[in-house]
Amino acid sequence: MSVSGETQGGVAAPVVFVSYARADQARARQLVDALEQAGLNVWWDTLIEGGAAFAKSIETALERCDAVVVLWSATANTSDWVLDEAAKGRDLHKLVPASLDGTLPPLGFRQYHAIPLSGWTGEVAAAPINAIVRGVAAATQGKSAPTPAPIESSRRVTRRSVLLAGTGIAASGVAGILAWQRGMFAGPAAASGNSVAVLPFKNLSGDPGQDYFSDGLSEELRATLARNLRLLVMAQASSAKFRERQDDAVTIAAKLGVAYLLDGAVRRAGETVRITADLVDGKTGFSRWSRTFDRSLQDIFAVQSEIAGTVATALAAEVAQSAPGNAAPVGSAGALAAAGGTESAEAYDAYLRGRALYDLSADEASERAALAQFDLALEADPNFAPAHAARARSLTAIANEYGQVGQFDRMYADAIASARRAIDIAPGLADAYSTLGFTLFQGRLDAGSAREPFERSRELGAGEATVLARYAQFSARTGRDAQATEAMQRALLLDKLNPLIHRAAGSIEYAARRYAESIPPARRALEMNPRMSRTHCAIGDAFLALGRVSEARAEYMAEPNSDFRLCGLAIAEHRLRNSGAAHAAMDELVQQGDRVLYQQAQVLAQWGQQDAAIASLQAALRVGDSGLIYSRNDPLLDPLRGDPRFAQLLLSIGFA
Repeated sequence: MSVSGETQGGVAAPVVFVSYARADQARARQLVDALEQAGLNVWWDTLIEGGAAFAKSIETALERCDAVVVLWSATANTSDWVLDEAAKGRDLHKLVPASLDGTLPPLGFRQYHAIPLSGWTGEVAAAPINAIVRGVAAATQGKSAPTPAPIESSRRVTRRSVLLAGTGIAASGVAGILAWQRGMFAGPAAASGNSVAVLPFKNLSGDPGQDYFSDGLSEELRATLARNLRLLVMAQASSAKFRERQDDAVTIAAKLGVAYLLDGAVRRAGETVRITADLVDGKTGFSRWSRTFDRSLQDIFAVQSEIAGTVATALAAEVAQSAPGNAAPVGSAGALAAAGGTESAEAYDAYLRGRALYDLSADEASERAALAQFDLALEADPNFAPAHAARARSLTAIANEYGQVGQFDRMYADAIASARRAIDIAPGLADAYSTLGFTLFQGRLDAGSAREPFERSRELGAGEATVLARYAQFSARTGRDAQATEAMQRALLLDKLNPLIHRAAGSIEYAARRYAESIPPARRALEMNPRMSRTHCAIGDAFLALGRVSEARAEYMAEPNSDFRLCGLAIAEHRLRNSGAAHAAMDELVQQGDRVLYQQAQVLAQWGQQDAAIASLQAALRVGDSGLIYSRNDPLLDPLRGDPRFAQLLLSIGFA
């Protein structure tokens, strides 16, 4: 749900449920943007065609909304979902019908005038939007609806102008509606009552070497809560920003945009552990409840489930009474089984040590040390599903960053086997599906096979920012912009202080060729982490596509990753007619060897050397260069798109 807070008069704006067919998603998004600019709160769900698992949450939204706007079309008229939602709106006397393409509503709904939208081109002040707002006002039976502010048709609010303006929509006069019109970023809004951030638990053992244990425990607790789709759980990277607790609870909650904080501490002594957990109200800073648990390490997963269940109960009044069918209630035996947990203290300890090393992402030695810890965990408990998934990610990271040509096949095959094993043990573990999809796509260059596990990860991992971000980037690279945008929007909501998520958001805009829009999220990522690799290059690529070559060159010069820096400079210097500098950069790039064949192809394509660029791409395919995942919509390869050899290469990767 997109929440805009209050109207100018201080009266809460009505909540509108938008019903549409999946095929009409792009037009529905356009309408949602306009209604939000008009000051309405809009609930819409791009997954409503996903099956009965979402039926309860949809039914709850229908019951709670003030009006149901149904977008009839040739497709919607035959959609069981749309028909059911329209019937519910009609029965509750809050139906506001519209027609996207001039199609008459189906029998049973033709006595209600459908507002025509077939000629509407997106203006907020247009007659159809005013008509819908009036219809919503009538459906609310006295609840005040906002009056749309007049906007001259010659000054239509564009996505770019909103980006440049920063936050809010000045034309509508409604505070905090949107900062990004694509739906990527939401403006300031009141924290949802079901939102919670798990802060890193304090290590009270007196041994700094035990930090990995308290950090790992809080992260595992966060993952347990995130599997409950009734809760909105802030991701680890954002929560970890407040490890030192320099701000008070109210300030931290406000910065994270959550209603509650779960704080805690861990004191470990041998095979026993004492955990204290404190649920804090983000508005007042006062504790809602506090518990202490004394357990053996063998009971650690049971303690996580117990704490998570208590949190869910404390927030139950704010959320739907039951979770979707694919999420076992938090704290239940089913949830633990879905997670594929372990009762082995040795396995759990090694797993947490491995996670701490993996999260460092410091160098090859730490990556391989992480892998060794995951292997130790699996020796202690071969049925520990999260350890199998973590091992798969570790192998993939080592192959991507440090693997040599000739080693890729073996390493990726091992990673894929580990991810599949995790799925076999725990069919409800979203991260395992996401890891499998990522490895198939980037490791095997097999977009077709990666699609199914990625889709399953999206279904199971709606509360996990990393899972959503991986899915979003896969969708973007395979040309499914709407799915990419929707998933990234939620990932940003769950992990708003993670620079990696913001960099990923920029890459999705770039893949959709919204070059200007791709720059602000990349800038935001650099504000959070000025040394983040590949981000200056991403901005440079956008400037290059916009024809701002000198600015592109400056960004490439600031890029710390030599492969991307040299590639960008070879192209930018060539466009600036600095032939010597362009060839010097290319010569240095070629010296990096076969691992940068894709980047060499980008340069050659931009230099107009089509045959050489195709040959480089074909060589990249033979050695398994993961850069090829960008080839479907990489603007730097546009000079090759009319070549049948390039079309064949895309098909071999599984791109339609």
